[in-house]
Amino acid sequence: MSLMQCTYRDHTIAADVLQHEGGPMPWAGGCRITTPEGRTTRRLPLPVGYALMAELEQAQHASIAHGKWLVDQCLDHGKSLFFEAA
Repeated sequence: MSLMQCTYRDHTIAADVLQHEGGPMPWAGGCRITTPEGRTTRRLPLPVGYALMAELEQAQHASIAHGKWLVDQCLDHGKSLFFEAA
């Protein structure tokens, strides 16, 4: 479910939040990032300890913030956004 997105440092970050019904924390945060060249990542989930949230909007905002952090890691520290199979 992608309802929120932004452009950050020429990358498009879209919240990709999944709903898990039945629990007190039904929203699992994650994002997809599209590079300026048009390449899109797989869904990048939030770290396990922060992935589940009670409110949809909270999960979307956290997902966007995580995406911005990942873009910063890529551009400033050379970390890849893409999983490269060995």
